[in-house]
Amino acid sequence: MSRFHRRDLWLKLGYRDGPSPGKGGSVQDVCTEPECVIEELEINTNSGIVPATLLRPENNAVRHPAMLYCHAHGDRYDIGRSELLDGRPALHSPHGRLLASRGFVVLCADMPGFGSRQHEGSEPALAKAALWNGGTLMGQMLSNLRAAVDYLAAREDVDAERIATLGLSMGATHAYWLAALDERISAAAHLCAFANMRPLIESGAHDLHGPYMTVPGLLEEHDMADIAAMIAPRPQLVAYGVLDPLTPPEAVDPAIATLRQAYERTNASENLTVIRSELTGHVETEDMREAVLRFFECTIQNNSETGS
Repeated sequence: MSRFHRRDLWLKLGYRDGPSPGKGGSVQDVCTEPECVIEELEINTNSGIVPATLLRPENNAVRHPAMLYCHAHGDRYDIGRSELLDGRPALHSPHGRLLASRGFVVLCADMPGFGSRQHEGSEPALAKAALWNGGTLMGQMLSNLRAAVDYLAAREDVDAERIATLGLSMGATHAYWLAALDERISAAAHLCAFANMRPLIESGAHDLHGPYMTVPGLLEEHDMADIAAMIAPRPQLVAYGVLDPLTPPEAVDPAIATLRQAYERTNASENLTVIRSELTGHVETEDMREAVLRFFECTIQNNSETGS
């Protein structure tokens, strides 16, 4: 099987020359809390404004590691980026304030059809319109997220060499796809989503995913594991529950095997962390949370200057 090139993947997503760079952003509101500062943002792109929430340590005189936090789906179109502060049922607890208290600048953007962007249309309507126009909703989402990375990398309080992605479920898929597409992502952690699509389609379990996760022609030569393998040798954490219907053994086991081979080929096996929860399904466990925090402490947080 041939190796995927980023330009080929962007083409599958509907971008012949890749998405246009972000056009910066502006702070709309600021709230100072005891452990962090919360900024409400508008990130500018060629396709419109992307609302986002950013949490940062109060000391912004130094450059901090940054986290692009990708929100989940869960058929809760009302949540969107508010997951960063308020959490959702599948999470152990909200990530935002915890990460900011540990010295990270954390950014989460609403995806099309979610949160404050529900007025743009339903997920099925947005996916169908994108396909009719030669694109994909997945591509639009990843383009928005890349613009968010552009914004983070340009901030004076962010160390552009230490930007990571993190997410659960749909956010997990976004986290590893974006890391595959953008080499500026230094490390990626994704929970409760990683599995090959061919076995899911054979069993019908692919229908548990939203229509956003449709990339025409991807399975002609590749599968989801080949996307995550593009991240190697950069650090990557994969976490999943054995009882999760989105990550059954016949879909996740070959995907993990492909990923291990990619890290072995790049002499970076130590940079791949796999967390397998035997008794849980589509939820973040306490062990997963602890593993994620250790993972980022050992990768982008290590030797950071937080001013604390």
